Amino acid sequence: MGRLRIGTSGWTYPEWRGVFYPPGLVQRRELEHLADRLPTVELNASFYALQRPGNYPSWARRTPPGFCFSVKGWRAVTHEHRLVDVQDALADFFASGVLNLGEKLGPVLWQLPPSLRFDAEVLARFCALLPSTTTTAAELAAFRAAAPGATSPAGVEERPLRHAVEVRHRSHENPELTDVLRAYGVALVTADTGGRWPLLQEQTADFSYVRLHGSPELYVSGYDDAALDDWAQRVRAWSAGGRDVFVHFDNTMAGRAPFDALALAQRLGR
Repeated sequence: MGRLRIGTSGWTYPEWRGVFYPPGLVQRRELEHLADRLPTVELNASFYALQRPGNYPSWARRTPPGFCFSVKGWRAVTHEHRLVDVQDALADFFASGVLNLGEKLGPVLWQLPPSLRFDAEVLARFCALLPSTTTTAAELAAFRAAAPGATSPAGVEERPLRHAVEVRHRSHENPELTDVLRAYGVALVTADTGGRWPLLQEQTADFSYVRLHGSPELYVSGYDDAALDDWAQRVRAWSAGGRDVFVHFDNTMAGRAPFDALALAQRLGR
């Protein structure tokens, strides 16, 4: 069996307070509360803006050994440049302090906009730019003026760096998509979106990445016992051959995500 990591997408939600988070828990302790119960979380703030370099080691220090942060890639790469001419934006992203997570850095998630159609050549050029190790990411970052406190190439311990791509336009339901991603070892995200966007389950890398956004109501609906049993069966099958699996619940708006994550983990003996 590969290693299973089941968690949530983000952790700072008013709807969780007094429900998942105990009444009176101060907001700055919410990450610690979640990390005591789940082994992974997606960092979403990195999608909306480049973070201060000191944020990343702070998040790492506040979580226990073995905890893992999946990091959502900066939207300038995916939504503004739409994967074209993105070397500088990629460099800025990695220069912003992402590598300061150290051994707690997990996969980098690249979420494509719903309007972005499949283009095999564009996707292949993008995948070719993605650094496959932390040291190559640091070397890429060094081409740009890093913010004060960002990790320099000399200070980075070399580790593999994984990438996952979540597609949303129906044109990606194309066999060429998996050919491109397999060629570069990039995982195709399996995303449950209540039918709004494609549910693709092909495995294209040495790990699986799953995002459960809620069904039938996006970001709101919880998963009942039958649905959790079904997802547990899929996750178990993907991990059976030694593939690591990352699952992040994004049905955050009604506070269901952490409870669904715990329920799925229990089904998988975690």
